[in-house]
Amino acid sequence: MKTFRCGDVVPGCTATFHGADDEILGAVGRHATADHGITTITPELVSAVREHMVPAA
Repeated sequence: MKTFRCGDVVPGCTATFHGADDEILGAVGRHATADHGITTITPELVSAVREHMVPAA
């Protein structure tokens, strides 16, 4: 189980996601579209999310 804080990639965002890598990536993709207007999930964005995932406390 891991945690990802969107604010680590998008300054000012307070959204936090918990789960397995694939669960987080799916939820972050939906969040990026709905809340940040990002319509294309690039490999660079996926890499940034993966780099900021940490083991859940």
